[in-house]
Amino acid sequence: MFSFLEMAWLYYNESKTRSLVFAGMIVFTLLNSGVSVIFAYVGRDVWSAPSSNGKIATNINNVEREHGGSSRSQIASFKVLDILRRANALEREGRDILHLEVGQPESGAPALVAKAAADALTGPPRKVMGYTEACGLPALRQKITAHYGNKYGLKGEEGTIDIKNIVITTGSSGAFLLAFTACFDVGDVVAVASSGYPCYRNILKSMGCEIATVPINEDFKLTAKELLSEVRRRETEGLKPIKGLILSSPSNPTGVMLDKAEVEAMCIACDDNNIQFISDEIYHGITYGTKVEATARSFSKNAIVINSFSKYYSMSGWRLGWMVVPDRLIDPINRLQQNMFINAPTISQTAAIMCWEEDTIRELESHVAKYSKNRERVLQELENIPEIEEKNIAPADGGLYVYVDLGKDNVAPDLGSVAMCSALLEEEGVAFTPGIDFEDPKSELGDRRFRISYAGSIDNVSDAMKRFRTFWIRWHANVKSKQYEMFFERIRRRTRAT
Repeated sequence: MFSFLEMAWLYYNESKTRSLVFAGMIVFTLLNSGVSVIFAYVGRDVWSAPSSNGKIATNINNVEREHGGSSRSQIASFKVLDILRRANALEREGRDILHLEVGQPESGAPALVAKAAADALTGPPRKVMGYTEACGLPALRQKITAHYGNKYGLKGEEGTIDIKNIVITTGSSGAFLLAFTACFDVGDVVAVASSGYPCYRNILKSMGCEIATVPINEDFKLTAKELLSEVRRRETEGLKPIKGLILSSPSNPTGVMLDKAEVEAMCIACDDNNIQFISDEIYHGITYGTKVEATARSFSKNAIVINSFSKYYSMSGWRLGWMVVPDRLIDPINRLQQNMFINAPTISQTAAIMCWEEDTIRELESHVAKYSKNRERVLQELENIPEIEEKNIAPADGGLYVYVDLGKDNVAPDLGSVAMCSALLEEEGVAFTPGIDFEDPKSELGDRRFRISYAGSIDNVSDAMKRFRTFWIRWHANVKSKQYEMFFERIRRRTRAT
C-alpha cells in the first residue's frame, strides 16, 4: 500500500500536469495498521512530512512549482503566511489552534486610536478621508519628530529631526520598497544577516539586486565586525562592493538587539565604506532587561530609519509606518511615493496622531508587560527540555520572538524543524514557524531552527508551550529512532562491504 502511495506522489511531482488544481481530500486507510494517510490538496501549496508518531502530516513546504508571471515574481513565498493559512483552515474545520507563528499583537489598536478613527468617519463633522500630502499628514509627522526628541534625546538645533525628513508609509513594507527603489539599482549588492526577515531578501531579489549574506556571530548578532569582515572578503576576492545593508534591531527572528555602542559602530562602518545603512527599528519599544534601544539617526544622518505602527502600537492591519530619510533622499522618495502609493491610508494616519497620548502609552506599556511574561514562560518551558541547549536559544532582548536551534543531535533526515512544525500543528494545534523562512537558503540551518511568537495572550502562550512539551517527547523519540536506524544501516553496509 505504501509503495502505491509513494508511486502516486512521485508521479504527481514529476507530472507535466502540475498546473491542475486539486481540491478536497484523498484518504487512504490502512486497516491492518490503523494508520490514516491524508493528502490535502489546497491549490498547489501542499506537501507532506512525517509526524511525531511516524504518520504523514500535511504541511506547506517550498515545493518546486511552475510559476506564472514575470521573472521578478519568481521569489519565495513568505512562509509564515503559508503556515497561517493552514492554521486558519484547521480552525475552520473546528480545531482549537494556538497561533504562535505570526508576530501580531492580539490586543488591537489602542482605545484612543480606535475612537479617533470612528470619530473621523462618523463625525460630526464627518471627515472626507481624501488624499494627503505624499509624505503624510503634517500633524502626524510633527508627532514623530517630537517622539525622537523625547525617546532618543534628538533635540536642539543639531539633533531635532525636521518634519521634511519624515515620510509616512504604507506599513514598513511600503518603506522597504521606497528605500530599496531610491537607493539601489539592478545588480547592486545589498547585505542582509544570515538569520533575518525573509521579505528583505525576497523584495531585493525581485528588484534585481544581488544579496550578500553576512553570517551572524555566536550571539546571533550581525555587528560592524561581521560586516567589515565581509567587506574585506569581497575586496580580496575581487567581488562587487556592498552598496547597502538592511538590519533590524531588535531582530526578527532572533530577538537580539544591538546596544548603543554597537549601533554607533555599525553607522561608522557603513559611512566609512559608502554603504547605505537601512535601520529597521519596528520593534523599538518592546524590549526587556537593562538594554536600551538606540536609533541609527543618533549617529548618522546618512542612515535611513524605518519604523512601523504594527508592533509596539498594535496596529498591524492599519498598514502604517514611517521613514526618517537623509536630506539627499527627500525628493527621490517623495517622487516614488507619489507614483507608487500616492499616500499612506488617510484614516490610519488620522487615528495614529493619538498614539503618543498619555493614556495610549499607558495602554501600550501594559502590552509590553504582558509580552515580558509570555517571553519568560516560553524560556522557562524551553529550559525544561534538556535536549535543547541554552546556547542554542537566541537571547530575545526585544521584539516578540524566541528563536531556537535544535542542534545537530536533535534532527534526522526528513525530521528537521520543518517537519516538526508541520506535525506540531497537525497533531497538537500549535503553530510555530520553521527557520526556512529566515535563514540563508543555501544553509541547512533553516531546517534546524524555528521561531516562537509570544505576541498572544498569556493563557494561549502557556497552553501552547505545554502542548509543545508533550509533543516533544514523542517527536524526539522518533528522531532518535531514525538516527539509530541510520547508524545500524551504516554498520550493515560496512559489514557487507567486507
